[in-house]
Amino acid sequence: MGVTRTWAVALAGLDGTLIEVEADLSRQIPDFRIIGLPDKALGEAVQRVRNASDNSGLALPRRRITVNLSPASLPKHGSGFDVAIAVAALATDGLMDPASIASTAHIGELGLDGRLRPVPGVLPAVRAAARAGIEHVVVPWANRAEAELVGGMRVTGAVSLADVARLHGADVTDDRDLQPVPAEQDDAPTAERLDLADVIGQDAAVRALIVAAAGGHHMLMSGPPGAGKTMLARRLPGILPDLDDESALVAASIRSLSGATVTRLDRTPPFEAPHHTASVAALVGGGSRLVRPGAIARASEGVLFLDEAGEHHTGTLDALRQPLETGTMVIHRAGFTATFPARFQLVLATNPCPCGNFGVRGAVCTCPPMAIRRYIGRLSGPLLDRIDIEVAMERVTSTAGVQGRATTTTAQARDEVAAARDRAAHRLRETPWRRNAQVAGPWLRLGPLAPPPAVRRPLDVALDRGTLSLRTYDRALRVAWSLADLAGRDRLELDDIGRALFLKKGIRG
Repeated sequence: MGVTRTWAVALAGLDGTLIEVEADLSRQIPDFRIIGLPDKALGEAVQRVRNASDNSGLALPRRRITVNLSPASLPKHGSGFDVAIAVAALATDGLMDPASIASTAHIGELGLDGRLRPVPGVLPAVRAAARAGIEHVVVPWANRAEAELVGGMRVTGAVSLADVARLHGADVTDDRDLQPVPAEQDDAPTAERLDLADVIGQDAAVRALIVAAAGGHHMLMSGPPGAGKTMLARRLPGILPDLDDESALVAASIRSLSGATVTRLDRTPPFEAPHHTASVAALVGGGSRLVRPGAIARASEGVLFLDEAGEHHTGTLDALRQPLETGTMVIHRAGFTATFPARFQLVLATNPCPCGNFGVRGAVCTCPPMAIRRYIGRLSGPLLDRIDIEVAMERVTSTAGVQGRATTTTAQARDEVAAARDRAAHRLRETPWRRNAQVAGPWLRLGPLAPPPAVRRPLDVALDRGTLSLRTYDRALRVAWSLADLAGRDRLELDDIGRALFLKKGIRG
């Protein structure tokens, strides 16, 4: 036969490129070569394909087989090309229907016994294949449910290479009773939704959290240990709206790339809370050959919570600045670039000093002034400039506060947030934005709903005095609109501007 062709997918972050896997049989000394910039793991596919074919009753031709992965200039990584390489190589001897394999994408790793082993990133790979016009994909049995999350795609979950060959018309007999290779990791259970009613005596902080949820604003909480900062942060996903189909698919794709087995779409916004000893690579993602998403990407469409922010390394915190501004995380490696979404809501929590007692009534701070300045200085000015809401919290000290009941539950807050977001989406329906935190500054200041001079006067005065940057000016306007949406108003009022300024300067004012 001539050159046989099938398809695989190369991933760079969440972006996938359809790879044409073509095999040619020539009358030369028997050999098996893979060309097209394969990495070491992919180069070892030669031996996996040989053994898997022999053990499945499928004999490779005893001539020179050349497999090309096109486009050849794009680096290919990992073992997910094994099945496509095996199918293309076996089809050169006329074992399979060329039209069938040419219309199908194959994803999966081969074991030496011929079974298909699950691989990470199946969901984004199948989505990329669907966008490229492929309608049929073959995946390992353990990845079947994950691939079926992509609508409009015909998915075949195969146990072995013999199953794949039969699918394409090969007459092969394999009497072995092979069991599917199981997934290495179960899908993470849905996180328990914690209730805001558990937070006692922090009504102002709860209201600030609701404002942050309504507009998608970044938030900083400062207070001594035991004030409830972590309790509040962990309850933020519960008051956020459920993810829509596209956002849920993006979140599931990132989990798939991280190595988790995905069997369903989780509508709860993700929550990531890396430890303060986490490195920059753990936060932004990395890897020399196969780039894995970091905490920033895993928190996309949800919440990234950095507890003990003053204990994080300065470089780690400053790595947040670019994704906070652009909503994407780009990782550059030799020969390729991996792009991950970074549309997360940042929540920082910090103590007022290393010992946590600075300014706390009835407590003694043992930190020298230089240590306090160094501790607070880790939150750089450019990073704080990107924070919309700053809340100073104190410990609950009264018995009435301990024995009382919270005035706001998660269900109530969730309804408030949903109504405010609907109002914002309706107001922004003719723009590319849907949440207040996304709206561009010039549109806020000069657009059809720009506040009149009398309303924005406090912001203008603060800008003239140098106490606000233009970026902070715009962020205060975004928070003001979230306050107006929660109040059910269609126009900004002076009180909205004043409360927005207070929420921004609540710690450093």
